[in-house]
Amino acid sequence: MDGIRELLEAIRDSGILTGHFRGLLHIAIGRKITKSDGTVISTGVTWRELAAVLKLLRFDRELVREFGADPDALAPRDRERFWYSAIAQAKVESREAVADAEVLAGRLKDLGFIVGPPPTASAATRPLTRAKPQKAPEPKGKTKEEKPPKRKK
Repeated sequence: MDGIRELLEAIRDSGILTGHFRGLLHIAIGRKITKSDGTVISTGVTWRELAAVLKLLRFDRELVREFGADPDALAPRDRERFWYSAIAQAKVESREAVADAEVLAGRLKDLGFIVGPPPTASAATRPLTRAKPQKAPEPKGKTKEEKPPKRKK
């Protein structure tokens, strides 16, 4: 958790976050981050952990406007719940988030952080067509219609 805090502080202090907040969320949650010397910073955090760190570091609430969320509509009193709700609305698995993350990853390289590839199940690698639903297998044995009627005694 200290590694992700170090990354978020570096990003906030450098000023490279503008326009790429959704990408930052995508990177923090689902990608492996290392320093340029190979030290592992993070292999991904949960939404709850990320919300706690964003609260702790006092990130600007107005950043949520980048992906269409209204900061006034999100939990105004509980800052951790605010960030958790914002992460949920950000759609961090979307193609837009992956594209923002790729741009931000290039900028993070200049700060000494190496960002790994997106998870294999991310929206960027999924095909655009959906698979056809498969039919449920036929039940084995006799069904009610196939059973012979009961005999009277």
